[in-house]
Amino acid sequence: MVIHGINKGHITFLLFALLLVGCKKKETPQLPIVIVDQPAKEDVQIYGEYVGRIRAASYVEIHARVEGYLEQMLFEEGKRVTQNAPLFLINSAPYRARVEKAKAQLKKDEAQASKARRDVERLRPLYEQHAASQLDLDNAIAALENAEANIAMSRADLDQAELELSYTTVRSPLSGYISERYVDIGALVGPGVNSKLAAVVKSDTVLVDFKMTALDYLSAERRNIRFGEQDTTRSWQPTVTITLADNSEYPIKGIVDFADPLVDPETGTFGVRAELPNPNQRLLPGQFTRVKLLLDVRERSIVVPRKALSIESGGAFLYIVRRDGVAEKRFVQIGPELGNNVVVERGLGEREQVVIEGYHKLVPGIQVRAIPANDPEAIELLKEEDAL
Repeated sequence: MVIHGINKGHITFLLFALLLVGCKKKETPQLPIVIVDQPAKEDVQIYGEYVGRIRAASYVEIHARVEGYLEQMLFEEGKRVTQNAPLFLINSAPYRARVEKAKAQLKKDEAQASKARRDVERLRPLYEQHAASQLDLDNAIAALENAEANIAMSRADLDQAELELSYTTVRSPLSGYISERYVDIGALVGPGVNSKLAAVVKSDTVLVDFKMTALDYLSAERRNIRFGEQDTTRSWQPTVTITLADNSEYPIKGIVDFADPLVDPETGTFGVRAELPNPNQRLLPGQFTRVKLLLDVRERSIVVPRKALSIESGGAFLYIVRRDGVAEKRFVQIGPELGNNVVVERGLGEREQVVIEGYHKLVPGIQVRAIPANDPEAIELLKEEDAL
């Protein structure tokens, strides 16, 4: 049947189309989807990085203390020597002769003193019996005192001669590694004439010298961190980590044992020294290295991903999602960066929902659909964005 030129089929199709249009008009607008996460609470370690130079804990040059011809070398160059080990022998014959001469002089003076003592003992009773004069007794006492003074002088000469004789055997002042010899066997050595024979380096422990910026130094001072002083009330110490020549990290940490109290006016820096164990001799004195110094540990700091932050003229800001689902632009005070994270010092609570993905499509006050970062749907959305 046809009604005014329109059949039933056409009427049914028109009604269905109008129903679809009506449904579309009633659909809720699509909300922007963002991925949110709560800030982390971490103990943040803050480091300063500097250029340092390694030196031995002890470096002692060995010098000849008496003059003579060098006769023997008793060590192997570059090897370890122990404290008091003999290293060189200098011709000792002249010094032995001086020792013998001093011994003979001492013996002669002791004999003279013995005679003078007997003279005093003989004259004293005679003087008391008025058989000897006061002058005779005084002369005898003076001769005894002179003889005893000669003995003291001769003993000092003998000690000096024996000391010089001992110097003909040059010994190591400490345990460590010895350098090559600086003079040849047979050369004349002594004070003022080829006196430097070798050097001994104690490198089981090394020192690292570096310059700290005044800003880092003063920041640490404000946190009551005194470099060079051990603070047992603190749970951590300002340890030092250094980098080897192959850019690997040396596995043993050191400790700062000295900080210069004066600033260098030319560079505006402070001199700092750290001590590190070096049992395997991997650290070589004289080499340069990168130094990481633990300046501070901020306990339970609020940390957010670096990508959640934006910077504009007013400062750093991020977006948070309130409980009513509204995005809020929040300016915050940021601290140090740690890899891909940043410390937020002010402006953010630890339980707030921070937008970490999708913030580029937000404006303050917009209603959003927030998905937690650990939600599987968030992971799928991230995959889709990466694919795009």
